[in-house]
Amino acid sequence: MPTLPETSDEPDVLQLTEAAPNATLATPAFSPLYQQIKSLILGSLRSGEWKPGEAIPSEIDLAARFRVSQGTVRKAVDELAAENLLLRRQGKGTFVATHAEQQVQFRFLKLVPDSGSRGSEGPAQRDIIECRRTRASADVAKALALRAGDTVLQARRVLSFGGVPVILEDIWLPATPFKGLTAERLSNYRGPMYALFETEFNVRMVRAEEKIRAIAATDVHATQLKVPLGTPLLSVERIAYTYQSEPMELRRGYYRTDTHHYQNDMS
Repeated sequence: MPTLPETSDEPDVLQLTEAAPNATLATPAFSPLYQQIKSLILGSLRSGEWKPGEAIPSEIDLAARFRVSQGTVRKAVDELAAENLLLRRQGKGTFVATHAEQQVQFRFLKLVPDSGSRGSEGPAQRDIIECRRTRASADVAKALALRAGDTVLQARRVLSFGGVPVILEDIWLPATPFKGLTAERLSNYRGPMYALFETEFNVRMVRAEEKIRAIAATDVHATQLKVPLGTPLLSVERIAYTYQSEPMELRRGYYRTDTHHYQNDMS
C-alpha cells in the first residue's frame, strides 16, 4: 500500500511520493490530502483487501499507515460513508458497506409511496417471470461494454407492494460473471438482488447512472402491471457499475406512479 510522506503541519495538497510510483489515484495530482487518502482507501476496496461486511482498520491505524493525521483520515472515511461505500457502527468501528444492510437496500430504488417514506411498505414481493441466456443486442452490448452477440443473462421480474404490482423490470447481465444464475435462484433468495450478486457472485454494484422518461404502457407493461393500455409510466434505465467502473448491469424499470413518486435526495 502506498504511503504519503510524513509532515508536521500537513498541507492542503500533496502528491504521492516516489515510494509508490505505480499507484494510481482517481483524483487530480494536486488535490486535497483527504481526497488522496480517500482514493487510497477506495483502491483497497477495489482490490478486495477488505470484503463487504468486514471491518476496515481504525482511523488511528490508517493514519499511521498513510502517515497523515487522524483528522485527514476521518474526513476521507466520512465521504466514503456518505457515499454508502463504508458504514460506521457506533462503538464497533467502520465496515465495508454491503447491500444486505437496511440503509443500503434502498440506495438505488428511488420510488416512494405517496402515503409514506421509502421502505415503509416493507419488502417488495418479487415475481421472477423469466431468467434466460440470450445474445446481446447492439444497445445492450454497448451499455455493458460487450460485443453485439455476446452471451448475456436476461431476467424479467415484477415488484409488488401490498399485493399491487408497481414495478416491471427487464435486467441484462454479462453471462460470465453470473454463471449459474437461474430464475429459481433469484426466486429463492430472500434478500435484495444486489446482495445476491455480492455474496454469491462477488460482484458489487457501487454506483449507477440513470435516464428517466415518461412513456405510455404497452401491451407487455399493461399485462404485467395490471393497468390499462396507454397508462402513463415512468421509464428508468439504469447502468450499474462496480468498483472498477465496469458496467455490470443494464436495468430498464417501468414504474406506476398513481400511488408512488420518484424521489432523489441530493446534497
